[in-house]
This record gives sequence, structure tokens and C-alpha cells, in this order.
Amino acid sequence: MLETIVIAIVALIVGAVACYLFFRYSSSGIIRKAEEEAEVIKKNKMIEAKEKFIALKLEHDNAMRADEQRKQQREQQLNQRQNELNQRQGELQRQQNELNQQQQTIEGQQKALEFKQQEVEKMHQQAQKQLESLSGMSAEEAKKQLVEAMRDEAKTAAMAFINETMDDARLTANKEAKKIIIQTIQRVASETTAENAVSVFHIDNDEVKGRVIGREGRNIRALEAATGVEIVVDDTPEAITISGYDPIRREIARLSLHQLVQDGRIHPARIEEVVAKVTKQVEDEIIETGKRTTIDLGVHGLHPELIRLIGKLKYRSSYGQNLLQHARETANLCAVMAAELGLNAKKARRAGLLHDIGKVAENEEELAHAELGGKLCEKYGEKPDICNAVAAHHDECPMETLIAPIVQACDAISGARPGARREIVETYVKRLNDLENMAMSYPGVVKTYALQAGRELRVIVGADKISDKDTELLSFDLAKRIQDEMTYPGQVKVTVIREVRAVNVAK
Repeated sequence: MLETIVIAIVALIVGAVACYLFFRYSSSGIIRKAEEEAEVIKKNKMIEAKEKFIALKLEHDNAMRADEQRKQQREQQLNQRQNELNQRQGELQRQQNELNQQQQTIEGQQKALEFKQQEVEKMHQQAQKQLESLSGMSAEEAKKQLVEAMRDEAKTAAMAFINETMDDARLTANKEAKKIIIQTIQRVASETTAENAVSVFHIDNDEVKGRVIGREGRNIRALEAATGVEIVVDDTPEAITISGYDPIRREIARLSLHQLVQDGRIHPARIEEVVAKVTKQVEDEIIETGKRTTIDLGVHGLHPELIRLIGKLKYRSSYGQNLLQHARETANLCAVMAAELGLNAKKARRAGLLHDIGKVAENEEELAHAELGGKLCEKYGEKPDICNAVAAHHDECPMETLIAPIVQACDAISGARPGARREIVETYVKRLNDLENMAMSYPGVVKTYALQAGRELRVIVGADKISDKDTELLSFDLAKRIQDEMTYPGQVKVTVIREVRAVNVAK
């Protein structure tokens, strides 16, 4: 029993020693391996550090060389400018010497002229005394008779010249005015019709409609609530209709739909995120459009808020005519017409560009858009003549400068010319019918015709019912009634025709 215990103790001691030796040698191997790996990592890091140092040094050397080249170019430019300045200074010195010489010559000639003038004055006095002695009249009496005779002759010639000038002006003024307007329209007119209240979003297939609507319509309700427009998803193939009277909201809804369909993730939270992002993009686009428009037209120094309002014109239309294109066209028309009339073309272009900004004002005041535009121009530091031209282009206030009637005329030209504006077919037909029916309501009217898209109304009356004098009264009264009771773009010309027809048949 004792021997067994001793043998167990000895075996235990031998195992402990063996374990100790085994762990010692294995740990030393791990340490050596770790040291080798550390050495390798150290070398790699040293190599990377050297490479990075070399790259930074190369970049620094390139930057230093570039700076040196820029310095040399700058020195060359400065030397060139210095040489140009020296040449100009030499040229100015030479011109100054020439001016001094010319001044001395002029002073000498002036002295000689004064001397000759004194001699002429003496000779004139001598001749006057001789004439007085020969005629028996004093110089004052003779001068008085001569002045009276010349005054009568001048009056007669002046009256003849005035009458001739007035007759010529009456014959040519209307022709010249039409010529200026036609040339102006031909140089800058373009078609600028656009949609009014509906945008169409095209889709690849009708499966997208279900994703846009969402479960129980939650997606389409979230989109309508976020954009403030009506989304119409009907049986129209591959199309979703966006309806709303605010074109900026329609554009935000269209772009948001485009991004949502492309992304594929359509749910209320994502819709709100995309709409907020697109709203910021559209606002930036409005400002960029305003800046680009002012640069294209050469109109500088506008207040940032006016530039933003000009950009908003891109998304508005009037009778189908895009307001930004209308403002650009009116600005160019104003500049050309002002130049033809010898006025300030830059001011006219500026007033023409700003004339309709009252239509996009954010605070909807109870004012006509022309008056509101004038107040906005005054608020943002525009000059009084520009403000008056904007406020008076629809006769809401008196015109105080010559630019105001130019803006009014060019606004009418841009809006009333054929091709500029359009109306919904039903509205257009109704307006023409109302014109003809209004004329037919007068006694003695036989036939009425609305011509030139409603811009001319031709009325034929019976010769046995209305006299020549009554035709003038009918034309005036009908034009005034159309102006008071109807809404129409541009102007309407009323022509009343009275004719007598004698018909016989030869058999």
C-alpha cells in the first residue's frame, strides 16, 4: 500500500515536471513566432510610411512647381502691363506736347483775330455813318424797319413749313409706328403656349398604379397631403394624372412620383422624405432660373427676392402662355422699341422683365397684379421710373415716364399676337358665340362674324334700318360693352358695315 502511494506521488511529480517543460517550450515558440510577425508588420509599416512620405513629397514638389509657374506668369503679366503703361504714358506725354503747341497756335490766331475784328468794327462804324448821311435815316430806324419786314417774312415761311410738316407727319406717322412695331415683333416673337392645370406622369406598366395607391389608399393620400394636389389614377393606360391649379405643387408632385417609382420604396414615411427633398430642389431651381434669366437679358443688380420671383414665373401661365417666356419676350420687345425711339433700352428691358412679378407674389393682397408688382419693385429698391412702368402697364395708375407706355404696348404685343396664347376649346367657342350674340342683340343688325380668333368682330347692318351716323354710334357702344362685360386676351376690333345692294335679273 505504501509502495503504491510512493509510486503515485513520483508519477505525479514526473507529470508536473513534464507539463512544465512542455508549456515552457511551447510558449517560447509562440513568443518567437509573434516576434517574427511583429518584425514583418514593422517592416511593412516602415515601407508604407516611406511610400506615403515619398508621395507627399512628390505632391509638395508639384505644388511648389505650380506655385512657381504661377508666380512667373504673374510676373510676366505685371511686366507686360508695366510696359503697356509706359507706352501709354509716353503717348500721353506726346499728346500733351501736341496740345500745348496747338494751344499756343490758337492763342496767336485769337490775338490776330481780335486785331482784325477791331479793324472791321472801325470800318463798319464809318460805313454806317455814310449810310445814315445818304438815306436820311438813323441806324435804329433802319434796323426797326428791317426787323419788321424780316419778322413778317419769317412768320409766313414758318406757317408754311409747319403746315407742310404736319401734313407729312399725318401721312407718315402711322406708317412709321406700324413699321417699328412689326420689326420689333419679327425680331423677338416666339410661340410660348403651355399646359394650364394638369400634368401627366407616364409609367412603364399599370402595376405601378397599385403601388402608388398603396394598401387601402394610404400612399396616394400621403402624397396628396404632402404636395397639395390631386392624384388621379384611373383607367388611362400607362399614365397618372396630377391635377392642381398651383403649377409649382404639380411639378413637385411629378418629380416626387418619378423618384418614388424609380426607387421602388413607396410608403408614407418615404413619401414625406422625398417630397421635402424635391421641394428644396425645386426652390433651388427657381433661384437658378431667375439668375440665368437676368444674366441672359443683361439685367444686373436685382434684389435676390426679385430674382426668385422671376424664377417662379417659369411655373405659371396665362391663357396657356408661359409667364417667364412672356416676360423675356416683353423685355426684348421693350429694349428694341426703346432703342428705335431713342430711349434707354436697358431700363426698358428691366421694366419689361419685371412687369408681371405681381402675379407670383406670395402674399396675396387685394390689388391688381400690376399695382402689386409696382409695390414689390419699390420695396426691393427699384428706381421710380421702373416702378411706375410696372404699376401702370394696365392703366391702374397714371403713366409718368415714356417707358410706361412702351411696357404696356409690348405686353399687349406679346400676349395678343397670334400663336402666343390659347384657351380651352369650350371657353374659346363660348367667347366667340358671346361676341356674335352680343352684336345680334342690337336692332338693325343682320349678320355678325367673329374673325381672327375673336380679335375682330364684323357686324353687318341693314341699310334701310340704320343710318351712317348710327353705325358709328353702334361701333362705339358695342366696343364699350365688350370691354365692360367680357374677358379676353389682347384687344377686339369692332367693324360695322352698312351697304346698299341693288339686284336686278336680266331675262
